[in-house]
Amino acid sequence: MHTEILGRREGGDGPSVRFGRHRARDGSDGAPVAVDVDRPHAALVVGKRGYGKSHTLGVLAEGAARATGVAPVVLDPMGVFDGLEDPETDGPPVPASVVRTPRARADAVPPSAWPTLVGCESDSAVGSLVWRAAAASETLAAMREFVADADVPAATGRAAGNRLRRAATWDVFDPDGVDAPELAGGDATVLDLSSLDPAPANAVVYAVASGLYDARLSESIARLPWLFLDEAHAFFDGVAAPALRTVLTRGRSPGVSLAAATQRPSALPDIAVSQADLRVVHRLTAGPDIDALAAANPTYLGANLRERLPDEPGEALVVDDAAEAVRDVTVRRRDTPHGGASPRASNVNL
Repeated sequence: MHTEILGRREGGDGPSVRFGRHRARDGSDGAPVAVDVDRPHAALVVGKRGYGKSHTLGVLAEGAARATGVAPVVLDPMGVFDGLEDPETDGPPVPASVVRTPRARADAVPPSAWPTLVGCESDSAVGSLVWRAAAASETLAAMREFVADADVPAATGRAAGNRLRRAATWDVFDPDGVDAPELAGGDATVLDLSSLDPAPANAVVYAVASGLYDARLSESIARLPWLFLDEAHAFFDGVAAPALRTVLTRGRSPGVSLAAATQRPSALPDIAVSQADLRVVHRLTAGPDIDALAAANPTYLGANLRERLPDEPGEALVVDDAAEAVRDVTVRRRDTPHGGASPRASNVNL
């Protein structure tokens, strides 16, 4: 049976991800559907809680991990993707590993972002000092030394020192933090950010996104990176935003892909929706979220977005800009355990 490959304008034998099946009008399954990973893409996966958003991201990550020439990196703020490394699968093995204490180099975050990262205004005296410390240093320890030795009013030095001291308690900055060659080895890498507060989690996401983008520009890595980012609104609204925007708007040329998932598309910048050439839409009910997607509706949708939204978990409407087509799809089951289900009181044994 012919498999339609979403995101692929023409035929070819490049790698793709087994995704699910077409959904007929009566709800039955039709022909199989896959997603192209041979070329770079910007994908957006949206849906209200409990309707398959994170599950779909996991399906894509499973397939990318099995594909040749691809370097999948899962940025996991909720700690629900560790099942990717489970050796018990319902299909071929998924080469994956979980990094439960991800670290980043301090100088992977640009000096201009450091004031915001540690909670001060960049044009304040304290922010200016933090900025200068980051520009002159490669490590957080060196930044703290710079501030301690700076010829500034005592109150300014003390405030800047306190903010950098707090950053040290995050335990996320390390001269040997994750780097592009380490992440581009071929296996999927899950970076578990669930134990991190928003600021250090954003620092790691910035370091990973910018590091992989720069590595592809310099051709220091061969595989094409795929970044899978859950709860994307928390990062497009944080320090990581510039790096993510760069991947969205300029990632195609060096070959860096981003698959971002969120239950709040209205909280994303317009560019995150408009730049997505693949949009996987699960059930949505909030008016602002539907409106945010409808603003980027292609002319070939042929109907009001509200009329096409799916109703059941696992069902999705896929808008494919490459083929200029819209497909109703049932996403397949994960081959590895999915950690995104909510616990139930009825399952508690007392």
